[in-house]
Amino acid sequence: MSGALKLGFVPLNDCAAMIVGAAKGFFTAEGLSVELSREASWATVRDKLAVGALDAAHMLAPMPLAASLGAGSEPVAMLAPMTLSLNGPAVTVATRLAASMGSGPSAGGLAKLAARRREEGASPLTFAVVFPYSAHNYLLRQWMAEAGIDPDRDVRLTVVPPPRLADLLAEGVIEGFCAGEPWNAVAVAADAGRVVVQASQLRSRTPDKVLGVTEVWAQAHPEALQGLIRALVNASAWVEAPENRAELAALLSRPEHVGVAAEIIAASLDGMSFHSGSANRPSPDDAIWLAGEMRRWGQGGAEAEAMAEKVYRPDLYDAALA
Repeated sequence: MSGALKLGFVPLNDCAAMIVGAAKGFFTAEGLSVELSREASWATVRDKLAVGALDAAHMLAPMPLAASLGAGSEPVAMLAPMTLSLNGPAVTVATRLAASMGSGPSAGGLAKLAARRREEGASPLTFAVVFPYSAHNYLLRQWMAEAGIDPDRDVRLTVVPPPRLADLLAEGVIEGFCAGEPWNAVAVAADAGRVVVQASQLRSRTPDKVLGVTEVWAQAHPEALQGLIRALVNASAWVEAPENRAELAALLSRPEHVGVAAEIIAASLDGMSFHSGSANRPSPDDAIWLAGEMRRWGQGGAEAEAMAEKVYRPDLYDAALA
């Protein structure tokens, strides 16, 4: 295809493969010319991809599925031919709240606080997620539900773009959030919050971000898609190599990328999976789990499970690496 591929990303650690792919020549090695586009929110990424303003994007794992179903937007068939990261999210609560919750990953302390506020007639505690169709939303709800909290009644959930979370936590606008790194680490470094539970403590393999493309684009540009997948797989291997940690953190810290201090990014990379253990191959089991969570929380019915295998496409991944 002629012209540069335009790839959208939101400033998070797990956009790393796209940043590294451009900076270290992995796209060029596949004969691809790429332009990176830093986007303000996940809704912007979805909408730009849908109308062709982006060719491909760093997306939350459930987003291609939700978009294909028309959940929260007009339906546009999208595919996830590659996973970019696993186990990135964490739940962070305000420092002022953490002291009264007790220690450990359980939300039991939060359940007691929520019940007391309800008895006193106080407004519910406000927690943020980065997008309604996100593993972050589902993990936060799971964490609360296991402690007896009804996330649709006992607390207030709102949507906030990742870069705004730490500031809103410090300002007292929200009491906690579930997000990917480095925004939990940013809140901790500012003494605004404390991480109380990691995604891997709630689900051993949490699908976090994927490569998203429209079905129309994938069918029109099969060779470009295969080259893009190969480049991102090779970049992901570079990202995960321990000897590249310092250089990776410096790359991500640039203002046009994530724009957070390199030392905070470096510390917040622990626990994230970018490549090893077949992390990049999109898993049908992950898709089924996401579809089940959508159904559990009222975001779709049986059609979500039926759509999952059409959206998550390990066959496209395998063909690119064959």
